[in-house]
Amino acid sequence: MIRFLVPVVCLVLFFVEPIFGLFSPLSIGGALYYIVPRFLILFLIFLTVFYELRHALFYGLFFGLLYDVFYIDIIGLYSFLYPAVCLIAAYVFKKIPQNLLSATLLALGLLLVMEVALYLFFLLIGLTAAPAGTFLTTRLWPTLIANSLYLGLVGWVFRSMMVTQDPQRENRLGLY
Repeated sequence: MIRFLVPVVCLVLFFVEPIFGLFSPLSIGGALYYIVPRFLILFLIFLTVFYELRHALFYGLFFGLLYDVFYIDIIGLYSFLYPAVCLIAAYVFKKIPQNLLSATLLALGLLLVMEVALYLFFLLIGLTAAPAGTFLTTRLWPTLIANSLYLGLVGWVFRSMMVTQDPQRENRLGLY
């Protein structure tokens, strides 16, 4: 069942992200706050942690390439970042307590790292000129808050979906 469920969820999240992106920027008190939904990478991190790294790497590469082609026109950026984040998640999750709270905190930490890496890359190639303070207050913190709310709502659903669909998980050693 999970063989069909994971690609369907990835596809739905891939198409839902830009829809939620339409709500951004938010104007609160005269200031604009940009919220970037990162539903797919958060799902891929949970897929890495609670199901299998190999599947997460494949879907990360595939949907990262789709993201590059359809949304940013810089081929290779997201198709590198998505699998790299999944690899880091697999490595780090072996070293920390393996529960839903630590997976959620790990996912938010990796999201923070990914957003900062994207900002630095765009700053390097000249696609943004926003100072670091502006980036922190108008994009990074609102993005992290919104995505943490998202994980709070659906993180346990992701975990239970992957754990219950894998009856052989207890027989395998490690995350692979």
